[in-house]
Amino acid sequence: MFFEEMHPTWQLALADARDQLLLLEMKLISGPEYAPIPQRVMRAFQNSMDEVKVLIVGQDPYPTKGHAIGLSFAVEAGTEPLPKSLQNILTELKADLGKTVSANGDLTRWLPEGVMLLNRHLTVPVGNAGGHMELGWENFTDRAVSALAERLGDKLVVILWGKEAQTLDSRLGSAQIIRSAHPSPLSARRGFFGSKPFSKANDALRKVGRLPIDWSC
Repeated sequence: MFFEEMHPTWQLALADARDQLLLLEMKLISGPEYAPIPQRVMRAFQNSMDEVKVLIVGQDPYPTKGHAIGLSFAVEAGTEPLPKSLQNILTELKADLGKTVSANGDLTRWLPEGVMLLNRHLTVPVGNAGGHMELGWENFTDRAVSALAERLGDKLVVILWGKEAQTLDSRLGSAQIIRSAHPSPLSARRGFFGSKPFSKANDALRKVGRLPIDWSC
């Protein structure tokens, strides 16, 4: 199921990962309840690789039941209160670009703009943050990131928030990289606020002749 839910461009690029995804799926079936729901686990891979302009890397989904939707940092519409990391992202977005952000912080509006919201671990046991860190997702998602960077080169902008995301540096080739502290409450004031990732990403896209992102959400 997971492999078939990816866009054909991803299926071609990651053809040898089919068995790996099947094994992960089997582990999940035999384990405790997890998030997001199975139909949303591969949501970040449902658009063409060639449509991606900006990749934003997260760690793993929100563990609260009903929050995770298969996109890093994003939550189901109507979630209250918004997770602190998402609140901080929206605060920085408004400070960076002067954007008016909606109360529900709907990041799905970024997808047709060319933003890929990818967690390195695509699932989490409900109520157990980080509980699938050893399941094997990182092997798959790291290969996906490498494939995307190789395909797009400097036409890809990658936003790496926090130390874990920044361990991907060696896989990014000639992609344009924007680094800062993580937006979590523990680190946002140590380099995330004021980092201007959204305007920097648009400047990087313009430099290689790609249209900027409309970051409205």
